[in-house]
Amino acid sequence: MAKIKNIIFDLGAVLFDIDFQKVNQAFADLGVQNIEQQYSKLSANFLFENLEMGKISADAFYQTLQAQTDVPLTHQQLELAWNAILLNFRKESMAFVQQLHQTHRVFLLSNTNIIHLKQINLQAKKELSAERLDDFFEKAYYSFEMGMRKPDEHIFQYVLKDAELVAEETFFIDDSAPNIETAAKIGFKTHLLLANEKVEAITGYHD
Repeated sequence: MAKIKNIIFDLGAVLFDIDFQKVNQAFADLGVQNIEQQYSKLSANFLFENLEMGKISADAFYQTLQAQTDVPLTHQQLELAWNAILLNFRKESMAFVQQLHQTHRVFLLSNTNIIHLKQINLQAKKELSAERLDDFFEKAYYSFEMGMRKPDEHIFQYVLKDAELVAEETFFIDDSAPNIETAAKIGFKTHLLLANEKVEAITGYHD
């Protein structure tokens, strides 16, 4: 078995706590219904996929959401509702990520969007005293900047090529089974992080 030299982390529900119920409720309170049918842990409709792949702007995203309700809403109201999914960094996990740099190359691969990343970076300053999330990784890969998203095999192949990694020497941690399945098929060593798990408590980093 190849020695693990590289570690790639997912972000949401892995290093940063999120709550889909809160975002559903926030939109419902504004009169935007059925968000849970459009965006969830396992699926996203055309609008949310396009936002996560950087194919539409934040303004276009807000305008489309606005069209789903008869209530006049400001972009600020919609932004606050959309960001309601974001809770807090897992500080112990982020400290562990920093420690891993002593022994491994460490990366982030996240399905996210420009709106959420802006808020996450604000929280990184407040909660972690960091300038931005990227500072915790050799490189952070965001779906909206790459024009693709997990579990598409191409996003994993892109990271391997760009960072000059070998899949069999790379440990990938994610909370989504489809993402894990694709990575494992390519040759990554993987761990599906369960709801009650923390990255600092799992094994496999030194296999």
